[in-house]
Order: sequence, then C-alpha cells, then structure tokens
Amino acid sequence: MFIATPTTHATTTNSDEIEDAWLQTICRGNRPTTTLHFYVHDVRTGPNATLYTVANSSITANSPTGFGRVNVFDDRVTAAPDIKSREVARAQGLTTSADLRVQAFNMNLNFFLTSGPFKGSTISIVGRNQFADAKRELSVVGGTGAFRSARGHAITRTYSHDAAINYSVLEYTIYVTYSRRSGCFADSS
Repeated sequence: MFIATPTTHATTTNSDEIEDAWLQTICRGNRPTTTLHFYVHDVRTGPNATLYTVANSSITANSPTGFGRVNVFDDRVTAAPDIKSREVARAQGLTTSADLRVQAFNMNLNFFLTSGPFKGSTISIVGRNQFADAKRELSVVGGTGAFRSARGHAITRTYSHDAAINYSVLEYTIYVTYSRRSGCFADSS
C-alpha cells in the first residue's frame, strides 16, 4: 500500500522575486508578460457615487458580514492615488458578500483600459476579496483585445479609506501573461 503524505517546505523570498520567477516560467517564456499598476477610486455615497447596492438576501440586514448583498460598480482608475490624476481605466463589475463569518466578497471585476498602449482592451479578474487583509490576491482569468487569453494574478491592498465620506482608494498590481500567435495557446489559423 502506498500512502501519499503532503509535505511543506518554506523559505523566505522577496515577493518581487517570486513574481518575476512566475512570469519567466509561465509557458516557458513563450507568452508576453506585463505588469500593470494603478489605483481604483471606490465612491460609495453622494452625487458622484460609483458603487450601488442592487440586491440583498433575506438575512443581509441581520448579518454581521452583510451576507447576500450584491453591489455593482463603475470606478475610476488612475495612474496615481489622487482621484484627479490621469485616468487609465475603469473598474467595472460586481461584488457579492459571500461569507457568513468574516467580511469577504466574491469579486467579478473587469478593468477596461481607457488610455495608453492597451487602450480598449480588458482584463477580467475573479476571486475572494477579504478587505480586512492587508494584501489580497485575485485571479486573472481572461481578457480581450491585447489581453486575449490572459492569465495571471492581481495583488490588491487598501491604499486609503475615509469612513466619514465612505471613499476608498485601492491599489492594484496585476501580473498578466497573454496570447500572441507564436506563443503557447496561439490560434492555429
């Protein structure tokens, strides 16, 4: 009888080194890779709100985590943390409060790039976003335009939050690989 026993080996490594190693080994380097870094402005109240609640479950009002709340958003994305800095994209999608014990959201997020060399392209991101964590990781699951067949991950953190006006700035760094004709997963045509 053979019994498989999982083992764990941990080493201390700079997170930038891990990201670089991952980018270099995906598809043996046959796919282009890009790192994108920007700031999402989440305005929850007032005349310029960008996030709205569109549904609640039967227990949302009594749930400490807001379980079952569904929000839709269309947030401004800028190159710097200041909301007045140059817009580079829109963050559009849905969040669903999906944990009964801690405040965590299921994210369905599309970054629609509005300027620069990837203008008109999108990057699609999904995953669990537990906002109380200092850093969160989400999956890049696809894209359009320049980012067709995109794969990768996004690291996000709360850059700032003003509870008085319910306004947050979220920092995103996206590590993405995507298709090209000579790379892996290329079209056969």
